[in-house]
Amino acid sequence: MIRPARLSDISALLAIEQRCFASDRLSRRQFRYLLTKGKAHTLVFDEGEGVLGYVLLLFSRGTSMARLYSIAVDDAARGRRVGRQLVEIAEAQARERDCAYLRLEIRKDNQASIRLFESLGYRRFGEYGDYYEDHMDAWRYEKSLAPHLRPDMVRVPFYEQTLDFTCGPSSLMMAMKALDGAMTMDRRLELRLWREATTIFMTSGHGGCGPFGLALSAAHRGFGVELTLSDERMPLLDSVRSEEKKAVMRLVQEDMLDELRELGVPLRYGTLSAADLRARFEAGGIPVVLISSYQIYGEKFPHWVVVTGFDDHFIYVHDPFVDDDNGETPTDSINMPILQRDFERMARYGKAGLKAVLVVYPRS
Repeated sequence: MIRPARLSDISALLAIEQRCFASDRLSRRQFRYLLTKGKAHTLVFDEGEGVLGYVLLLFSRGTSMARLYSIAVDDAARGRRVGRQLVEIAEAQARERDCAYLRLEIRKDNQASIRLFESLGYRRFGEYGDYYEDHMDAWRYEKSLAPHLRPDMVRVPFYEQTLDFTCGPSSLMMAMKALDGAMTMDRRLELRLWREATTIFMTSGHGGCGPFGLALSAAHRGFGVELTLSDERMPLLDSVRSEEKKAVMRLVQEDMLDELRELGVPLRYGTLSAADLRARFEAGGIPVVLISSYQIYGEKFPHWVVVTGFDDHFIYVHDPFVDDDNGETPTDSINMPILQRDFERMARYGKAGLKAVLVVYPRS
């Protein structure tokens, strides 16, 4: 009765959308895209006389998390526990893909869905204001598909970067906010940190932030800072080809390095394992880590994330980038569980294999 959806089901799926939802309906084009997208999986309830319900899952690239993107059950199937069956099969499908968590959003006025998911063990962990087309708010729900996990987490408020090139300032803001609840995270501070920390040229467009600049921004605000780089080469010089741009980057970073030394900021060369990061985390530090975004977004660019927790299998991160073009919401970027071995592999950038970790500590 429950099977993978086919392209021939689209008309039936659209009919269910029309009957079940007054707004925020998926279109024919969206269904076609999602049914042919490798990171989406749709299941339908079909007794042979037509589709009476469906559930649609999205899988996050490079992480061990899935999102229940949409679920609908036709009135003709009400009272037959079709919704429960669809969710249970969806959970099994997510487990088969080694997902540790399943998340979703629910309208605050959808009491039937709230009762269903809470009865299935989902916990409410946040909300979005003005989330739906009719301005209704949404609750965020999550369920652990590996209940043996006991993550050691710290409460890091989430901030979504507002520009393509401000992942570093946004990650640093989240780390500082976790250590100083009175600090305000807003676009003004995001851009101020970007101005302070920009050190590199991009192929085109605005420059991004390197480890020296971010470390200085945290140190200037009184936070304890520890910076670890993989080697003594100037970071990110291999991200540009122009010798003139490299000369500018080298000069700017040499100046920042001198200032870090004057301030007494610890700078170490080498690599930090997952165990090293966890030790610093348990000592009260919040790691901000440079990664290559290829495994998550399929594009090779330097990207900063902030670590929010650990367990025996996963490192959890807030990623300030939300991939709106692929139907993601901040739910997909908050406390993303990444297998430790995968994280160690992605925590490097460029041909030089640069590794950079900034650990931010409370003000002394």
